[in-house]
Amino acid sequence: MHTLGWIGLGHMGAPMAKNLLQAGYKVNVYNRSIEKTTSLVEIGATKLDSPKEVVEQSDIIFVMLSDSKAVQAILTQDNGVLNAIHSGKVVVDMSTISPEDSLSFAKLVSEKGGVYLDAPVSGSVGAAVAGQLVILVGGQKKTIELCQPYFNILGKETIYFGSNSKGSSAKLAINLLLGVIGQGIGETLVLAEKSGLDIEKVLEMISQSGMNTPLFQGKKEMYRKEEFPSAFMLELMSKDLGLVKIEADRLETVLPLAEATNAIYRSAKENGKAKLDMAAVYLELKDKNTK
Repeated sequence: MHTLGWIGLGHMGAPMAKNLLQAGYKVNVYNRSIEKTTSLVEIGATKLDSPKEVVEQSDIIFVMLSDSKAVQAILTQDNGVLNAIHSGKVVVDMSTISPEDSLSFAKLVSEKGGVYLDAPVSGSVGAAVAGQLVILVGGQKKTIELCQPYFNILGKETIYFGSNSKGSSAKLAINLLLGVIGQGIGETLVLAEKSGLDIEKVLEMISQSGMNTPLFQGKKEMYRKEEFPSAFMLELMSKDLGLVKIEADRLETVLPLAEATNAIYRSAKENGKAKLDMAAVYLELKDKNTK
């Protein structure tokens, strides 16, 4: 049985690491904020003091961090991952980062003799808790097969997209759709309210229509109460849409909806909604339509 390492115990990382522990695996954990390791240590995790120690004492190291800057830091800092990587070590980066950064990090790991997978996930905190994420993978097939038992605990489906960076490309594609749908629901509700429609009936209309989705059902109470506790923070959605913009420009691809969606989420973030759920883009749209 492999010894697993987990770096990054935020909203997503903590329940994912917990699922591996509850499945009976030995898991070494590291988080910059030490207090976030406590609940996992109580159920059997081993707290280590640096990314380097996690690599030294683990066979497969999972990384779930907020952005490329954070991943770069744990890889390259003095007591970082790269200082302990050697042949046989596997780094599974489940963070949402750009495809170019995924390629860069894969190169850094491979130069030390290790293997890197980009394996970001589709799904928010509820899916992480339930082990129902969709895992989007780029990298060596044989390494994915090695990691598949752990992916099966973390998610309901693993989709292999090809070589390193392809998993990250897939994540940007699905999060573009997520952002567009979130804005579309918000605009629909704003138009309905401006037209004098009963919001409760509008929510029921969407629920009974062909446009009903699990996403909408998961957010419906937020729209009803206009309260947006975070399952996926709006500032992270904005970050991902910014990555989509960078990637679209790099690929010389025209994506009008991506441009518009990126702008409104960025505006929502700048106007105090960063820590709310991404569905709070609806509040930003309401604010823009308040006279």
